[in-house]
Amino acid sequence: MLTITAIIRVKKGEETVMRDALFDVARNVAANEPETVGYHISQDPSDPCVFTTYERYADRAAMDYHNNSETVARFFGIAKPILDGAVTLVTGTEIFAKPDARSS
Repeated sequence: MLTITAIIRVKKGEETVMRDALFDVARNVAANEPETVGYHISQDPSDPCVFTTYERYADRAAMDYHNNSETVARFFGIAKPILDGAVTLVTGTEIFAKPDARSS
């Protein structure tokens, strides 16, 4: 399982724009990316300008499919002008995950 964690900071006042753009990506993932095993979005409750995504992919092909999609390109077109600094990306190979009993 391959993972990407992205930490995204937006300019003050742009939180809703980022949230909507991330939700658009999430909707596309749910509808069109069966090999994207998980796509999680969080927003920092103490600093709503900070968003984090945690993405889980079955393999490199699934990650490439997602990252090269029209939806992700559209997301970056929206995100780039409202970012407050560089996005921090961490890519890894998942070595442990506790199963989510709620989804059983």
